[in-house]
Amino acid sequence: MPDVLLGWDEHLDAAWQDIGGPDAHGTPGRVSRIDRGWSTILRHATDVEPLRVRNIGADVAVGDWVVVDEAIERVAHVISRRSAFVRRASHEGDRAEADVLAANIDVVFLVHALTAPPNQRRLERELVLAFDSGAQPQIVLTKSDVADGIEATVAELQAVAAGVPAHIASGITGVGLEPIRAAAEGGRTLAFFGASGVGKSTLVNSLIGRQEMATSEVREHDQRGRHTTVATQLLPLANGGWLIDTPGFRAVSLWLSGRGIERAFLDVFDLMDDCRFRDCKHDQEPGCAVRAAISAGELDPLRFASLRRLVAEEAALEEEQARRERIADRRKSGREPLDDDPDVE
Repeated sequence: MPDVLLGWDEHLDAAWQDIGGPDAHGTPGRVSRIDRGWSTILRHATDVEPLRVRNIGADVAVGDWVVVDEAIERVAHVISRRSAFVRRASHEGDRAEADVLAANIDVVFLVHALTAPPNQRRLERELVLAFDSGAQPQIVLTKSDVADGIEATVAELQAVAAGVPAHIASGITGVGLEPIRAAAEGGRTLAFFGASGVGKSTLVNSLIGRQEMATSEVREHDQRGRHTTVATQLLPLANGGWLIDTPGFRAVSLWLSGRGIERAFLDVFDLMDDCRFRDCKHDQEPGCAVRAAISAGELDPLRFASLRRLVAEEAALEEEQARRERIADRRKSGREPLDDDPDVE
């Protein structure tokens, strides 16, 4: 039986049984790190000699549960995930490819620094991805020990936080860390996401109780830092549970959304329900509750514009995916697209 202290649960067990319950060399085990085609796999919570196997051809992310082959050479099976934080891959040349940053997570912490100007638009995007992940989103506002004007920054971010809990914390002084630790009780897995320089590595070191992650100074003029976390890792917390730390990333590109946009902009969608016409475009129509709220100062027009951009981005992504599927279907059936076919890449 896989180790429950490593995060194994009933959902994963059912998914494992669905594929016949394969096991080999102490796996199913959990992916703790990925390096250029190699996966490090823990077989139990105190594994000091984890397996290291190839994952070429396997869709593997840190946090996944996998089974290796009999030769201990490669990942043979990836057990169906119960949650995953996914964005659109940002590498040049990739088109509509999913980038799974962490799998089988319970709580997603979106990390922002109190020392930087509040970035509402980034937080909105992160919340869409977090809601779509299947995990519970929370916000961590770091560097409270050196920040000024904390109340104003918190208020500005909470204005777009969709009711998500926000924690004010410091990885240096330890202030505000207890609610974060408590979220891992019961062997749960926490994941941390944020831009470079927000204090994520310092926070992680405090939570795990040792200097695991390298830290660096941020630039004085813009409070940006270098990537001090170079690889996503699954790390044990001192009092039980697990933590996935990810490298800082600039691009917060949407992937195919479930209800993430609706949940992240619930206040705006509630207003839309009050419009006079069900097909209201929220432009010049009479009885538009959205426009009325903007005119009354109850809805920031920048927030509404942000929603429209995200909806358009998602629609374009869905169309691109559909187009690529049509091309693949034609080639599978032996019908090559014509040169003037609008679906030709």
